[in-house]
Amino acid sequence: MKSGARRRLTIAALSVTAVMLSACATAEQSTAPGGGGSPAAFEPAPQQDGSQITVWTDSTRLKSVQAYQAAHPEAKLNVVTYDGSADGSTYLQTKVQLFDRTGNGWPDVVFASTTDVTWASQPANPQAKAFAAPFDAGLVPQATLDGFAKGSLDPCKFNGHTYCLRNDIAQVVLWYNKKLMDEFGYQVPETWEQYEALGEKVAKEHPGYLIGSVGDTNSHESYFWSSQCPALSLVDARTLKSDLSDKNCTRMATLLDKLIAAKSLTTQGFFSQSFAKDNASKVLMANGPSWYGKYLFDGAFKVPAGQMAATGPLKWDGESTVATGNVGGGVWMVSSHTANLKTATDLVTWLTTSNENQAGAPTYPAYSAAAKAWLANPENKQYFATDVSDVLTKAADAVWTGWSNTRFSDATAWSNVVLPALTAGRTLTETLPQWQTAIIDEAKTVGYTIAGK
Repeated sequence: MKSGARRRLTIAALSVTAVMLSACATAEQSTAPGGGGSPAAFEPAPQQDGSQITVWTDSTRLKSVQAYQAAHPEAKLNVVTYDGSADGSTYLQTKVQLFDRTGNGWPDVVFASTTDVTWASQPANPQAKAFAAPFDAGLVPQATLDGFAKGSLDPCKFNGHTYCLRNDIAQVVLWYNKKLMDEFGYQVPETWEQYEALGEKVAKEHPGYLIGSVGDTNSHESYFWSSQCPALSLVDARTLKSDLSDKNCTRMATLLDKLIAAKSLTTQGFFSQSFAKDNASKVLMANGPSWYGKYLFDGAFKVPAGQMAATGPLKWDGESTVATGNVGGGVWMVSSHTANLKTATDLVTWLTTSNENQAGAPTYPAYSAAAKAWLANPENKQYFATDVSDVLTKAADAVWTGWSNTRFSDATAWSNVVLPALTAGRTLTETLPQWQTAIIDEAKTVGYTIAGK
């Protein structure tokens, strides 16, 4: 599940405990605004062995940090819970900017959103030190970095360096109610064309039943990202391309418009106030993230165990490559200002890669070996009608990397422009130009140059 709006996390109060060690490292990072220019050598702050580190975490990850403390009693941790950048919060960035001005106060380790990495790795002042320390220059072995799911660390990378470790991912798969599918005599689709045909068939034979929703703030990541639509594609760290007239965008808009018109695809959000109460029992299928299984169908919709299953990401006829989207996944960063790089790095490495922590984590780990342990946990498999392990594993390596991590949320334009248009009865196809304009306007506001088609 995502650490932004989709998580709906509650800001927790401050809490303090104790733990940590020390070290030193050498690395390189860019000192140019926007990530351009030549990288300069990264010089760690003076190191203090055994010094206390401050850890900022969201409430969901708090138990994991506490588990590290229990497993490493020699460490000294000052643990603070905050919103974790939920709901588009800029609290972390605002506080870091304040600490930059005062010259002290930075947390040593933070849990954050991928959007936070864009500013944390690229200082606005060319003479300033970026907040995030690069993991790939002496902090974490390359073999460990290579162990993350394919492309999952791309949001962490700027100017060839890796500034965060991915905690979890939310690869998109096709969820379906096996009990209902068997009852209706339907075959599970393997292509988008089959999905469209089934949606039209459902509308005629079982009106009221649904094969998906486009009404949530993250629905575009499930559909348009999975279609390899270049809505947000970075040409370089300072230049963004957005082309919603691309065929990969228009084909998905056309498909979804047909299913919306047939009323087998709803424009009401799965997470809207009354949906679970009024329509949960009518959801036959849903194209969505890995966390849908536990948090949507089990948690929100209360679908009985033994009914839900999943199949791999859909592909288009004539295309051999399978691609999918991603709806969430938080990251851990270590501050470049920390006086205890060794312990801070050890904590983040343990949180993201250890089976001890990740096997019981709430969402699918980005680290491949830890993901196997997560999938082996009965808590993550006993609810489903079939074993979803192979489906989720393959989808984790199929997330399309052409949908870039930018300095602004991809949900804003979708929520402010597209969702109101759908509510007003307009089609996705006719709304694509307005959606693109909103993306471009927001990109310019945060300093991007816009590339032509």
